[in-house]
Amino acid sequence: MNTRTTDEDLVCFLKEDSQKAFEEIYNRYWYKLLCVAYHETGSREDAEELVHDLFESLWNKRHQAVIRHLSSYLVVSIKHLVTNYIKSKITHRRYQEYLIFHELHQSESTDETVNFSDLSKAVEEVMKKLPEKTCEVFTLSRFENKPVKDIARQLSLSEKAVEYHITKSLRVLQQQLKVYHSDN
Repeated sequence: MNTRTTDEDLVCFLKEDSQKAFEEIYNRYWYKLLCVAYHETGSREDAEELVHDLFESLWNKRHQAVIRHLSSYLVVSIKHLVTNYIKSKITHRRYQEYLIFHELHQSESTDETVNFSDLSKAVEEVMKKLPEKTCEVFTLSRFENKPVKDIARQLSLSEKAVEYHITKSLRVLQQQLKVYHSDN
C-alpha cells in the first residue's frame, strides 16, 4: 500500500481482510477524525477513545459495511459516535440531577432529617461557593428552567460550556449536600 492507492481500492482490500489496507486507512484518516471528535467533545481523551471505537467497528464490520466514499463514511460515522456519546453524557448528567433532587425531596419529607429551610440555606451556601458563571448557568438552567441553547445564547457561551458549568455545579452540590441525605 502506498499513498497512491485510492480509497476505493483500500475499501476493496479491507473487505478481503487486508491488515495493510486497514493500517493505511487508519494512517490517512485518524488525525482528521480525531479533530472532528475533539471539536465536538472538547476532550482529547474522549476524542481518542471515539476514534479508536470507530476504527475497531470499521474492522469488525468490514464485510458488511457499504462504503462508497471512505472519507465521507468515516466522518459521518465519527459524528454519529460523538452524538451518541454526548447523549449518554447528558443522560448521565440528568441522572445525577435526579439523585440530587431526589435527596432534596427525601430531606423535605422525612422527619429524621433536617427541615427544608435548613437544606435551602445549605444549597444557597454551596451556590455562593461556585464560580460566578457556573452559578449563573445553574440558576438559569435549574431554577428558571431555561434550555441549554437559550442559556448559551444569553451568556455568549458554547452549548458545551453551558453543559460543563451545569455538570460542575451538580457535582459540587452532590458532594456538599451528602450530609443531608437520609440512609433510612
